[in-house]
Amino acid sequence: MLLKLLFESIRCLPHLILFHLHSNRKLIWKDTLRWLHCYHISHTKSIGFIYLLGFHPEFRNLFYKRVGIWGNILNLICPKMSTLFITTEVIGEGLFIQHGFATYIAAKAIGNNCWINQQVTIGYSSTLGLPVLLDNVVVNAGAKVIGNVTIGNNSKIGANAVVVKDVPDNCVVVGVPAYIVRRNGQRVNEIL
Repeated sequence: MLLKLLFESIRCLPHLILFHLHSNRKLIWKDTLRWLHCYHISHTKSIGFIYLLGFHPEFRNLFYKRVGIWGNILNLICPKMSTLFITTEVIGEGLFIQHGFATYIAAKAIGNNCWINQQVTIGYSSTLGLPVLLDNVVVNAGAKVIGNVTIGNNSKIGANAVVVKDVPDNCVVVGVPAYIVRRNGQRVNEIL
C-alpha cells in the first residue's frame, strides 16, 4: 500500500500543484475532507488528496469537474471513471459519489454534502426540466430522479426508487413511483 501511495504521489503531482493553485481550492479541500471522512481515513491534506485521486476514480471525476479544462489534460495522466458522468454545473461542497459505476448526474443544482451511489440517474426527459437536490440528500443505488423536481434537505431516496415529484425536507422515499415512508423521523405512508 505504501509503495502504491508513493507511485500515486509521483503520478498525481500535477494534480496536487493544480489543487493548491486553483481558484476552487477551498471547495476541493472541502470535498477532500468529506471523502476522507466518509471512508474513515485520517491523512494530512496533501496525502489524503493523493490517496483519493489514486484509489477512487469517482473522486477524480469530481475533481476534474471542479477544475474545468485542466481536468481534460490531467485525465491523460490519471484517467477518470468512464461510466460516471457529471454534467451539473452548480455543485455544493462535499459531494460524495460512492461506487459511481453507470451513474449519470445532470441536475440543475446539487446542494452541500450530498451522497450519490452507483447506477443512479439524475436528469431529464425530453419534455421535463432538471432536478434540484438540496443539502444533505442521499440517492441510493439504482434510483432515478427525473424531471423538474426538488429533493428537500436531509431527504433520502431509496434504492431503485423512481422520483418524478417533489420530495419535502427530512423524508425517506421508496418505490416506483416513489412514496414517502418516513417524514421527520416518523413512519408514514404518503403518496407524493
